[in-house]
Amino acid sequence: MRRIAVLTGLNLLLLLLAVDTVYATPPGVRFRHIDTNGDGGTDINLVVRQLSFTPARAHVGDTIRIDVILEDMAEGYKTIPARILANGKKVAGGLFTFGAGKGDRLYKETYFWDTRGAAPGQYRIRADYFIWEDSSPFDNEMEVRQPLILVPAGEAFPDGQPAGGTATETDPRFRKSRLDS
Repeated sequence: MRRIAVLTGLNLLLLLLAVDTVYATPPGVRFRHIDTNGDGGTDINLVVRQLSFTPARAHVGDTIRIDVILEDMAEGYKTIPARILANGKKVAGGLFTFGAGKGDRLYKETYFWDTRGAAPGQYRIRADYFIWEDSSPFDNEMEVRQPLILVPAGEAFPDGQPAGGTATETDPRFRKSRLDS
């Protein structure tokens, strides 16, 4: 007589939690689960360290370059959605994959926002790399304090300023010297 084990949802979940996880990775690379925080899960800690955009003063129809520097400070391997928001509306983004090796890795991501069809005005630019499993989710997003000034094509900028400029926000805990390494 054969015995068939039937796993209920809770039993299956407990079984999955007890098994060492091997993550799907690029060919030839294997990562094993490392429990550094003692909770039985992988420690994921992704931090948005710097956000900048250029030009900071532009005309409707110009393309805005947005650069994001991220730091992966733990051992998780994951692909997550990345969003660039202007006044809360997604204007750029894609998928972002991190965790190709052990902690302390820097990534620089570049996005472009084609402002054709955007309304003139001031825009708050925000980078959002939300991930549920992050051990410190408060630092998965950043907003530049200086707004993007967008005026109709051919019009002058407020206070007679020229087009151009760059606006940058940097996490004060970030060692800027790491950008050169």
